[in-house]
Amino acid sequence: MDHHEQLHSYLKNHPDAIGRVVDYNAGTDRLFLLDFTAANTELTTDIIADTQKFTDWVNDKLKANNCRYGIGGYMEHRTIYAVSAHFDTEDEPRRLHLGVDIWGAEGTPIYTPFDGKVHSFQDNNNLGDYGPCIILEHNLSGLTLYSLYGHLSRKSLEGLIVGKPLKKDERIASLGDNTENGQWPPHLHFQLMFDMEGKFGDYPGVCKYSEMEKYRTNVPDAGLVLGF
Repeated sequence: MDHHEQLHSYLKNHPDAIGRVVDYNAGTDRLFLLDFTAANTELTTDIIADTQKFTDWVNDKLKANNCRYGIGGYMEHRTIYAVSAHFDTEDEPRRLHLGVDIWGAEGTPIYTPFDGKVHSFQDNNNLGDYGPCIILEHNLSGLTLYSLYGHLSRKSLEGLIVGKPLKKDERIASLGDNTENGQWPPHLHFQLMFDMEGKFGDYPGVCKYSEMEKYRTNVPDAGLVLGF
């Protein structure tokens, strides 16, 4: 089996080993699918370029639809990244989103869905970047899996130690506000990887469209473990 097959098999055969990433009650909490592709003509460049306007737009959408979280993003081709040079390269801009985003209130608690340990952490303090980011390492019956949590509060990094053991459902962080999380509306970028490729405290969450298949091999759909 390849890594994707191993992960699917583990999740199917060990449902009790999967915890939560955010607090969520399937019976009462509603989710709103947020579209950040060119198809969403309501989300103008003027809104995206103004962090507070963008934050208000997301919050208004959740409130109007009585939703606890906004959700979406895996392999979504996003036009919103045009507002930051962080996603530009000489030959082709990065626009393909690799993680799953959970849009919610600042301070929202974040948990680890599996037993594991701290692999690395870092404040990627650039416009449009992750801001504070934590990466965990998990051993799923012999399959090494990494989970990434981006756009956290700076307080989330306090007291962290590489190698610190963690238990499923243990609180590890909270969502940062738009002054500390890379200047985004509060949300979690949640992503899974099979190989960190030598990186520490950071791993691409957005890639070039031409690199889709390369990254799809290493980055499975994080929605598989969210239970939404």
